[in-house]
Amino acid sequence: MLKVNTCYGRIDAEFMTRLSSVKLMAFDVDGTITDGGIIYDSTDLELKRFNTKDGFGIAALVKEGIECAVITGRTAHLTQRRMNDLHVQHVIQGEKSKNVALTELCEKLNISLDEAVCIGDDLNDMPMFRVAGLSVCPHDAHPFIKKQADYITTCNAGYGAVRELCDLILISKGILNPDGGFADERY
Repeated sequence: MLKVNTCYGRIDAEFMTRLSSVKLMAFDVDGTITDGGIIYDSTDLELKRFNTKDGFGIAALVKEGIECAVITGRTAHLTQRRMNDLHVQHVIQGEKSKNVALTELCEKLNISLDEAVCIGDDLNDMPMFRVAGLSVCPHDAHPFIKKQADYITTCNAGYGAVRELCDLILISKGILNPDGGFADERY
């Protein structure tokens, strides 16, 4: 099996080739772009922690014209706020049928499901895994999800897992060098 050297280690060459055709990255929120923790204060105010490294990766994909979408089972104002900061145009919250949401979004954007990659961490992400061209999960995902994923990140959720996927997409498209540095001075 051929491997490609990257800043994240040796990655299956076929996976990287398939990533090169990605036009849409869909991601879950809790346990994927966050560490899964939710903090409530005494007034029931909800707090989430988003990693700026993940945010940089998402913003880089958006800048390169790769569609990004949140598909999450929960609804939180903080999620919309963070995605606004990152210029993510597709934020689907409170969605119980993630496969349907991903399919409809791809149809709307005229993108084949084979050109979509999704990243999620738990059983409710499995329907999305079944329809996306590629599926990825954080290193600390549920064991069943890890068995189903095409790729398991070296990073945990909320600590760079989404950034790793973003970087691998950019490497596969020749925008990032395999060592992680940009191929030109665009950033």
